Order: sequence, then structure tokens, then C-alpha cells
Amino acid sequence: MKAMILAAGKGTRVRPLTYELPKPMIPVIGKPVMEYLIEQLAANGFEDIMVNVSHLPEVIETYFGDGRRWGVNIGYSFEGHIESGELIGEPLGSAGGIKRIQEFGGFFDDTFLVVCGDAIIDLNLSTALRKHWQSGARASIVVKSVPKEMVSNYGVVVCDDDGSVVSFQEKPSIQEAKSTLVNTGIYLFEPEIIDLIPPGVEYDIGGQLLPGLIKSKIPFNAIELPFHWVDIGRMNDYWEANQQLMRGTLRGIEMPGKEVLPQVWTGLNVNVDWDDVLIEGPVYIGSSSRIEAGCEIQGPTWISHGCHLQGGAKVHRSMLFEHTLMRSHGAVSEAVVFGRYCVDREGNPVKGHESGLDWVGDARDRKLKQVLSS
Repeated sequence: MKAMILAAGKGTRVRPLTYELPKPMIPVIGKPVMEYLIEQLAANGFEDIMVNVSHLPEVIETYFGDGRRWGVNIGYSFEGHIESGELIGEPLGSAGGIKRIQEFGGFFDDTFLVVCGDAIIDLNLSTALRKHWQSGARASIVVKSVPKEMVSNYGVVVCDDDGSVVSFQEKPSIQEAKSTLVNTGIYLFEPEIIDLIPPGVEYDIGGQLLPGLIKSKIPFNAIELPFHWVDIGRMNDYWEANQQLMRGTLRGIEMPGKEVLPQVWTGLNVNVDWDDVLIEGPVYIGSSSRIEAGCEIQGPTWISHGCHLQGGAKVHRSMLFEHTLMRSHGAVSEAVVFGRYCVDREGNPVKGHESGLDWVGDARDRKLKQVLSS
């Protein structure tokens, strides 16, 4: 079976993380979000996977390579051009990327799956595929019901009694929403659907292709199945996803490392003053990290490898990326610390001069300065 992972977007809603990482490479519980997708695809028999890339493509391609580590075949379609030796991204949109791949080599020769590269799912894809075939539809969209008060965050899907899609609403108000079923960014298409996508232009699945299917009266079905869907579309989503997963809400995802205390896991060679550190799990402390006496850590908290918390530092329900140095008077709560960036759960910058966060920084930079000054 063949699948496509959409990975060409710039991820503007999860900046500053995407200044240095493409969105599918943002780590969730220690590994890129796209890796969970590839594992899920492999487990459901999707062996040939194309990935469209544009923003920082080399990061994705270097990490995943040809896919053999996961027992699949991975290919890449770069959307952009090379200028003065540099890759210049020019995304073609989610549907435009499919068209480019098909025009180049005719990859999609049977029913194929399309998934967004910024979500973690535990959907039984084989069951979804079977429902698509049974419906006789030429296109299917996987939908999920959300609480009424959350519909304005998503594209709403409106169906008739037979499950056929009749209309869409893009992030409607709660009062205007005609349904609580939302688009999860998971699609099943027959190859002839690609004929509806114009070549060489930016074209979107949700905003253009799918409404075109309805207008053309092409059999188009909605599939609703029970599954978990962890989306990291916004910074708050990313923060919440890590909080949920560390609490063990998604089956099949376990904390890495060794559980040294109840709900406290560590990587290799950590240096922690266990007798004089207050820790409330779930907490992960990455390899070669140092936690000095007097620190306070409240979970769910993820501390990546190579971090250093000086005595008295406080971390509550936060994520510290690798090589982060926290001064002894530092305190973060419900935040993400990424290199020299520190943002709250909504993505708003936490300014050091206002909140005493001047200690936030990259421990590698500090070590380099010490070497240069000695």
C-alpha cells in the first residue's frame, strides 16, 4: 500500500520551534512527531511512503533516509528550487504536492492514504481503508467528533444520514457550526481524484480539492472511527500533547529510559542529587543532564539531554529542550524552553528582563564562551 505524508509547511503557528526545525521534526516524548506516523503506517501495511518537503527539507531527509530502519520505503518530493547553492522552498499546497508527485513518476496507481505530518494517531488504518472500499466512494475523509465548544478550532465536516459529505465549514463559530465532526487531515483517495488538481499551482486539499469534489458530485464519504488524535498545529496543542502523552493517555507510546522512581524516568549517565531534589512525576530527565540539590520539578515535565539545573531552579509542567542551562533563581511554569527562546503554553514569549528569565540559554554557548575566555 502507498501513502503520502504532508510535510512541506512552514509551521508558523508553532514558532519559534520551527525557526530551526521543520514541523514534522518537532520532538514529542523524545522523537519527531513524524516518526510516530511512519511507525503507524508500517504497522498497517503501508510500505511505500512519499513525503513532500519544502521548509528545511534536509533535516527530514537526513533523519529518515530511505526508511529501511522502519521497514518501509521512503521517497521525497522537494517543492522549491536551488538558488546560489541554497534550497529555496516554494510549497505547492497539500493537493499541489500530490499532483507534482504524480506528474513526475505516476506514483499513485491505486487507492492511497494521505496524512498530515504534524499529528500522532492510533487509528486502525486498515479498518479505515476497508470502510472506504465498502462505501464505493472515490474519496474519503476521516473525521472525529469534538466537544461543541471546540469546533471553532477546526474545519467542520457536514454529512448526510448515509455518511456522504455535503459541505464544509472552516472554523465556524460555536453558534454557526452545523456539526461537531472535524477534519483530522487523514484522507483516502482513488488515483483519478488527482485529475481534478490543476498542475503547477498552489492548491489545497481542505480549501479547494474537497469542496470541488462536492460540487462535481463525486462520491465522497466520511469515516468516523474511535481513535486518539493528538494534533500539534499550535503551540498550545504541542504543550498539551506532551502533557497528555506523559500521563500515558495514548496506547502504544511509552516513556523512554529507566524508571528510577515512581513516574520518574532517566536516560543514561544523569547526575541528580536525589536526596535533596523535590520531584513529582511524571518526569523525564535526559542523558548527561545534571540536577543540583534544591531543585523543584513538577510533572508532567520533560528535560532533554545535556541540561543543567542549578540548585534552587524550579520547573513546573514544562519542556526543556537539549542543552538548556537554568540558573539557581530561575523558574518556569507551563512553558517550552528552546535554545534561547522561552514561550508560555500559548506561544507568547516570556521576557527575561520582566520575569527574571535571563538565565535561560543554551549550555553549549556558555561552555564555548568559557573556553574562549580562558
